[in-house]
Amino acid sequence: MPTVPAANVDRRQRRRLETIEEAIDAAIAIMGEQGAAGLSLGEVARRMGIRPPSLYVYFASKNALYDEIFARGWRALSAAVETPGVPEGRAELRAFLGGRAEAFTRWAIENPASAQLMFWRPVPGYRPSDQAYEPAVRHIDWLGEMFTSLRERSLLTADTPVDEVIRLWSVLIAGVISQQLANAPHEDFDNGAFTTLLPTLIDVFVARFAVAPDASRTESQP
Repeated sequence: MPTVPAANVDRRQRRRLETIEEAIDAAIAIMGEQGAAGLSLGEVARRMGIRPPSLYVYFASKNALYDEIFARGWRALSAAVETPGVPEGRAELRAFLGGRAEAFTRWAIENPASAQLMFWRPVPGYRPSDQAYEPAVRHIDWLGEMFTSLRERSLLTADTPVDEVIRLWSVLIAGVISQQLANAPHEDFDNGAFTTLLPTLIDVFVARFAVAPDASRTESQP
């Protein structure tokens, strides 16, 4: 039996990946125009110039395509937000948290079609598979590690409830994103009616959970 040259395999694999990317790009464009629930495999195929049955070679169903968009969105968002290390002192805490909040919110505002699928449930009957949801779970785990580390460094109060703080943080960020995309979707992050409130909200968050300056100095003394 003749062997298939590796170069041909690589070309086929590359072409497959390119087709998948093209389908995802078309799907996100449709979702941006018609909402997440307005996605159809037929319209994706039409924009790609292929027959609808051809898409089933790459996606077993429309939900499988949603899963790919959901998972890729969370991977891209995590890459934009998650940075190594934590601040050394209270003076850097505000900038650190503000930077994480800004990166998260900015990504969502700049990727609204993916964001609506990731943060809400706009498609009746669609629920992300466990595999698709895994990147979101990893991000929550990262948040837990981040807030725990801040508490261990005495940058957050010793009684800071990490699980509760994660939920509060999520509500804070998601609230800004929801209000901006719902009420002023054509405004960019830097000039948005709601995104420009983010620094004030971070100040409130820090005031609630950060160790007071005097307490921080006291704890650092021998």
